[in-house]
Amino acid sequence: MNPTQIVEAVLFASEAPLKAEEIARADDALNEDLVEEAIQELNAVYSESERAFEIRELGEGYQLLTRADFAPYLERFDTIPRPSRLSGPALETLAIIAYRQPIGRIEMEYIRGVSSSAVIRTLQDRALIEIVARGAGLGRPLLYGTTQRFLEHFGFRSLDDLPRPEELPVILRERTPLEDLEGSKSVEPIESGEVATNEPEPDVDDVLAQEAETPPEEGEELVDAAAGQGDGNEELVDRTEDRTDQAEESAHG
Repeated sequence: MNPTQIVEAVLFASEAPLKAEEIARADDALNEDLVEEAIQELNAVYSESERAFEIRELGEGYQLLTRADFAPYLERFDTIPRPSRLSGPALETLAIIAYRQPIGRIEMEYIRGVSSSAVIRTLQDRALIEIVARGAGLGRPLLYGTTQRFLEHFGFRSLDDLPRPEELPVILRERTPLEDLEGSKSVEPIESGEVATNEPEPDVDDVLAQEAETPPEEGEELVDAAAGQGDGNEELVDRTEDRTDQAEESAHG
């Protein structure tokens, strides 16, 4: 077997993105450079022969996926797994974290205008965000950032692939004195072995119930109400959902 065949077989069998070094474990003759050369060769073959799939770089790994333009055909089959979609409030909160990380809960809630405790828990449960540091301000609040899983879920190679920040006015709104309260500019990394406990969160049960019962229409109202930005926040979620739809269509493969 040549390296290209081995790499193709490994990626075909894998359900998750694999790093080049992980793929190289398949054969003693493989190394990271050979793996990356094989991936380039395979993608060239797929493109020239107009195949329905391609190898995409997601985060730090590679995955064999069907092309997004074939999604309408795959959607006719109930047996093909589909990634679960995020609610409007979850997408909004995730976008805020992605662009302003590391960021604490209090600042998120200031931007959104509503409690974010339940949404943060949902995003943590889905491994899309994680605690990355503690603020140096009052109470040393927990600060959140996105994960490798976030990049994989949305089809990004890195955070540099996010839409341009100037297209998302609510995210770029000037920071307020609230930043000093949370200590977002001055952070302390979570030490190895340190237990990071979540901050006290008000009315969690009520917010969880609201999040679970929020239909799409109500989600849009929450977006309009957040931070008094109206159309700016709705644009934020619309743009994020466009990227989500594209990534999730590709993920059908």
